[in-house]
Amino acid sequence: MSRATADLHQRVPMQVPDRHFVRGTSLQPPFSKTLETATFGMGCFWGAEKRFWEMAGVYSTAVGYAGGTLEHPTYADVCSGTTGHAEVVLVVYDPQLVSYEQLLDSFWQGHSPGRSLRSGDESSDYQYRSVIFTNSGVQMAAARASRERYQSSLSGDSRVSTQIATAPAFYYAEEKHQQYSAKHSGRFR
Repeated sequence: MSRATADLHQRVPMQVPDRHFVRGTSLQPPFSKTLETATFGMGCFWGAEKRFWEMAGVYSTAVGYAGGTLEHPTYADVCSGTTGHAEVVLVVYDPQLVSYEQLLDSFWQGHSPGRSLRSGDESSDYQYRSVIFTNSGVQMAAARASRERYQSSLSGDSRVSTQIATAPAFYYAEEKHQQYSAKHSGRFR
């Protein structure tokens, strides 16, 4: 039996701060009913998170893990390549101030979505895959349409391999990973 299987029933939610290090807003729900959430995986979550918290209309961001088989994984679990999780950013936003389509534009511009999913491969860099986890049919349709537009803008044989799926459970990453690039601005860009 693997460590992940043995620990499954002993897992508890990650302890994270109440407030966003940069914005001072709530890091965890409940959020106002006027806010919506979006979840994006686009490589290492440290830089990806900063990209979103800098956008006007974004209320809060948090980094975590989604799309795997283990409840409440740790960074070490995800890096082991055995859980199937992606490093993701949870974006809490006000749709009156920033649209989901604008978040999608930032997603496409912020990374190289040609990273292969290597179907079935759970190697250690699988956690950095390009993925959009959607929370509604409206988000799903918008994400698929944006992928088509992005794909048509590419030249040559370039292919977008971004996975688009219904949002699974989001598990917060450890406190030290939350708003990492703001806490370590001299070491990470």
